Amino acid sequence: MRAVAFVGFKKSGKTTTVEAVARVLKERGYRVAIAKSMHADFDREGSDTWRFSRVADAVLVRAHDTDAVLFKAKDINALFSMVSADFLLLEGFKSVQHVPKVICARNEEEVRELNGGLAIAVSGVVASIGVEEIDGLPVIDATKEPEKLADLVEKRAFMLPNIDCGLCGFRCAEMAKMIVRGEKTLKDCVVLSSKPKVTVKIDGQVLPMKDWVQELVEKTIKGMLSAMKGYREGRKIEIVIRED
Repeated sequence: MRAVAFVGFKKSGKTTTVEAVARVLKERGYRVAIAKSMHADFDREGSDTWRFSRVADAVLVRAHDTDAVLFKAKDINALFSMVSADFLLLEGFKSVQHVPKVICARNEEEVRELNGGLAIAVSGVVASIGVEEIDGLPVIDATKEPEKLADLVEKRAFMLPNIDCGLCGFRCAEMAKMIVRGEKTLKDCVVLSSKPKVTVKIDGQVLPMKDWVQELVEKTIKGMLSAMKGYREGRKIEIVIRED
């Protein structure tokens, strides 16, 4: 799954930009997921769902206009692992450092404030004033040229494992910046480029694991199975756990 974060301050055009890019990618046949970071509480205190969430691990909501599952993911990796799509578009998530970013800004000063080395383009309100480039970044108006911005996202989107395994010699945030600068590629990420000995998939989405975690899973499973009648050594062990 490839990802891009659309970051910016309030009223900078993030939602409009994400919507425009998502529409083009969908028209091209891709599966698109959108994640939105909210500063306000989603589940209002005192509401029925808020009360249910105090005593349940997950709350399912069926409404006239949409359905929802309310739960608390332990971290960003756990949250994103719930998604199965070709592209994940993040609205907000300024703190995320393992995906490239499109800066949505109202002026050039905001672009410079938000650019931490992961930006691949600029859009939003500032794109409507006619400037074509800011600090070397292409400025693309998503309301007028959504295909052009979608082309860039299609070409440059990526998502590193965000586990800081250190196998490549860098943290994921450092590697992401080098990929954006063109100094590295996804092939330089050992976790993504190498064939792992142990692979765990949740609804088709691979769960990244460090080497020592793979070794722990391998030894635990083999140890348990070795005590069972009929167990034999094999080149491949498959275990499927279904919740349905």
